[in-house]
Amino acid sequence: MLSRIAISTFLVLAIHAIACVSAQEVETKNPAAADGIAQDIVKESPKRMTPELLMKLGRVSGGAVSADGKKIAYTVRRYDLEENKGYTSMHILDLTNSIDQVAVSDWPSIASVQWAKSGETETLYFVGKLPKQESEATDEGNRDSEDQPSYPQAWSMDVVSGDMLQMTSIEEGIANLKVSPQGTHIAYTVDVKMDDTVNDIYEDLPKADARIIDSLMFRHWNAWHDYKYSHLHIAPIKENGLAGEARDLMQGITADCPVPPFGGSEQFNWSPDGKEIAFTMKNVQNWAESTNSDVYVINVDGDTPPKNITEGRTGYDNDPSYSPDGKYLAFQSMERSGFESDKNRLMVIDRETGQVRDLSAGLDQTTHGAVWMPDSKSLLFASEHRGSNQLFQISLESPGATQVSQGRFNWDVADIMPDGKSAVVTKMSMLRPKELSILKLADSTDIVATHVNDEIYESLELPIIEERWVDATDGKKIHCWVIHPPNFAPAAEQKWPLLTYFQGGPQGQIGQWFSYRWNFHLMAANGYIVVAPNRRGLPGFGREWNDQISGDWGGQAMKDILSATDDMIEEPYIDDKRVAGIGASFGGYTAYWMMGHHRDRFCTLVAHCGVFNLESMYGSTEELFFVNWDMGGPYWKNDDIQESYNNFSPHRFIGKWKTPLLVIHGEKDFRVPVTQGMEAFTAAQVMGIPSRFLYFPEEGHWVLGAQNSVLWQRVFYDWLDRYCKNPQPVEPTPANTDTSN
Repeated sequence: MLSRIAISTFLVLAIHAIACVSAQEVETKNPAAADGIAQDIVKESPKRMTPELLMKLGRVSGGAVSADGKKIAYTVRRYDLEENKGYTSMHILDLTNSIDQVAVSDWPSIASVQWAKSGETETLYFVGKLPKQESEATDEGNRDSEDQPSYPQAWSMDVVSGDMLQMTSIEEGIANLKVSPQGTHIAYTVDVKMDDTVNDIYEDLPKADARIIDSLMFRHWNAWHDYKYSHLHIAPIKENGLAGEARDLMQGITADCPVPPFGGSEQFNWSPDGKEIAFTMKNVQNWAESTNSDVYVINVDGDTPPKNITEGRTGYDNDPSYSPDGKYLAFQSMERSGFESDKNRLMVIDRETGQVRDLSAGLDQTTHGAVWMPDSKSLLFASEHRGSNQLFQISLESPGATQVSQGRFNWDVADIMPDGKSAVVTKMSMLRPKELSILKLADSTDIVATHVNDEIYESLELPIIEERWVDATDGKKIHCWVIHPPNFAPAAEQKWPLLTYFQGGPQGQIGQWFSYRWNFHLMAANGYIVVAPNRRGLPGFGREWNDQISGDWGGQAMKDILSATDDMIEEPYIDDKRVAGIGASFGGYTAYWMMGHHRDRFCTLVAHCGVFNLESMYGSTEELFFVNWDMGGPYWKNDDIQESYNNFSPHRFIGKWKTPLLVIHGEKDFRVPVTQGMEAFTAAQVMGIPSRFLYFPEEGHWVLGAQNSVLWQRVFYDWLDRYCKNPQPVEPTPANTDTSN
C-alpha cells in the first residue's frame, strides 16, 4: 500500500473570495457589460461551468501604468461562438475615481498597449487591427478598404479627447510596438521578404506551386516558412503624430526578432536615453539543432551594425532590459546549449565596465519576466514554486531572492507603480482566469483591480481543490493537485470517476493556470475528480527534479504518474473501474505509453498531439535540439541511443494495447506532426480496439478556433462519459471504419 501526506485545505468560496473580493478593492462600473461582445452575458448564468460558458469568459492582457500612476490600460479578448471570431477591447482604469472605461471596442486585435510622454502630454499607444467597416483613406496613402484585408498598424490615442490616429500604413502590418522614453520614436517589427520562391527563381513559371528546400526549419510549430524574417524597425514620430520613414535595424540579416515561435516585445527594449536598443536574435547556421540566441545592441542614430554582447554563451540569451538609471542591462540566460528547459538565469551587465553578474546564482529555481524597480536597485521576477507561480524580488547588492506574493495562484508582473511600492500584476487559479491586481510588495497583500468575469462567476458553483503529496517508488515525494466536483462529499457512499492528468512539456509545471482546453474547473463541473501530479521533470521543485526527465521518458516520470493514480484509487470514494488518463503533447506521449504499460488501471485514454513513434518523430519534427537533448541525438547515432528509442517509443508496445483510445491531432502541428496521431489511430483500429480520431485540418499543436474549441470539449466529454460514467464492455470494432459522415 502506498502511503501519502494529504493537505486537505479545501478552496470553495475561499478561492473566489481571495481572487475577487477585498475590502480595499477598486470599484468599477461594470466594464464587462460595456464590452459590446459581452451583452449576451446574463446574471442568471449556469450553475456549472460548460464549454460554451468557458468561451464567454473575457481574457485579460496587459496592465500598463501611466507615468503618474493614476491609470492602467489593459485589454479584454472575447469570442463570439456564432461568428467563430474573437474581438478585443481596450480599457482604461482610472484609479483616482474608480472608473473603468472601454476606450476601444471590439477590434479584431489590439496589442502592445503602453503609455508614453510627449512634452507634458501623456499618450496611449497600441497596435490595432482596424475593423473593416471603419476603413477610410488618408492623404498619406490608402488605408484598408472592404476589398482589401486589414492589417495591424501603430495607433496613438489622446486619452482626454478620445481622438485616435493611425500612425503607420505598412503593407501587411506591424507587430510588437514600443515607444522611446522621450516619445520621439517608435520601434516595431515588420516581416521582410528575403528568400526567393520558386516563382522568383523561375519567372516564366508563375503558376508553379512547389518549394525548393535546401535546409531545415522549412516549417515551424504551425506554419511553413514564408520567405520572410521579422525585423526590428525604428521610425521618428513627426509633428502631425504620424510615423516617419522607417529604418531596418537588421538590414540584410536572415534572422528574426523576436525569436520564433513564442518571442514577443519582451525581446527588445529602448535605453532610457532613447539612443540605443537592445534586442534578441538567433543568428546561427544550424537553427534546428541550436538554442543559441544572443542579445545585441545598436545605436539608433548611427549606421553601425548590431553588436553581439553575449557572444560565447551557447544557450538561450534573451529579454534584454535596461535599468531606469541606464547603468545596467539585464537579460535572461540558459547555460547548457541545446537544452530549452535549462535554468533561466538572471544576468546583469554593467554598461560602463562590461562586467557580467549572475544575480540568480545559488537559487535552485528559474526566473521569468524580470522587471526593474524604479530605483534600479532590484528586479521582480516570476518563478515556478511548489505547484504555483510566485513573484520574487532580487537585489543587485545582496544575494538571494525574497518572495513577495502568496497563495495558490499563478502571478505575473505587468508593470511597476511609479513609487516602487506596488506592482500591477495578473493572478489566476485553476478556478478562475486572469484578472489584474495591485500587489503591495511590503506585505504581499493585493487589491483586485479588474472584474471582467464577475457576472459569470456570481452564481457558479466552484470545484474544491486539495493539495496532496504522494510517495514515489524511489522514496521521494510527488506534489499533486486534486480537484473535486462542487458537490463532493468524501463521507458519502457515492463512487466518483477519476481523471489522471498527464502534463506536457515535458518540463512545464502544473501550477495554478486556467486553461481553455485542459480546464480542471470544467472537468470537475462535469462530475469528475482530477488528480494532476507534478511528476519528475516538472519545474518548481528544484533542478534535480526538473532535469530527471531528460533521457528517461518512459522511466521514473511514468512511475510517478502511476503512484499518484494508485494513491487516489485507494480512496473509498473513487471507483477503480472508472479511471481515465488524459494529456497533450508529452502528455499525449504519456497516454500512448500507458496504453502498453498501465496494467488495467485505466478504462480509457485520451492523447492530444502526442508522440507515438520516436523514430518517425525525429525525421519529421522541426526543432531537433529538443529531441537531441532529451533522447541523446538521432536514433542512428550509436547503439545506446537506438536502445533508448526502442525502450521508450510507445509504438514498440502495441502488442499490449487493449484500452479504448481517443486520438486528437491538428494538421498544422509541425512540432509533433499529425502522422503521429494517424499512426496511433491506425494501430488501435488494426488491433480492433475501440478508438476515435478527432482531426482538425486547420489547427496546430493547440486548438484555437472558437467553435473548434467547443467541439473539442464536446467530443472529449462524450468519449469520457461513454467509458467513465456509463461503462461499456470493450468489444472489438471493425477496422478502417470512417464515421466522418
